Amino acid sequence: VQLAESGGGLVQPGGSLRLSCATSGFDLNSYYMSWFREAPGAEREFVASIGYGDTHYKNSVKGRFTISADNAKNTVYLQMDRLRPEDTAVYYCGRLQRGSFYYSRTQYYEAWGQGTQVTVSS
Repeated sequence: VQLAESGGGLVQPGGSLRLSCATSGFDLNSYYMSWFREAPGAEREFVASIGYGDTHYKNSVKGRFTISADNAKNTVYLQMDRLRPEDTAVYYCGRLQRGSFYYSRTQYYEAWGQGTQVTVSS
């Protein structure tokens, strides 16, 4: 199982970024996949998840972020629009344990990528 994030960078407030999480070693259709983020000095927090036709979002990103998956490419995306300075963090993708629905809790994730830095600043 491998997860690899990309697409982070420096963007001005109000700008957009699209993060990608390339996966290998498993069937993306069979798992919940999520994006989390970790700001300096803070715990890793849930951002968005997708699985079995459902999507879920952290309240503060609803209407600004969109999670999607391309099963043919084995890739999960996070489109981030109208970015704010408080969105600055390292973003990680994770695979939820099969059969679990605790998508917002880090302890139920069994695989993580290495993270990609997102900085929102003027």
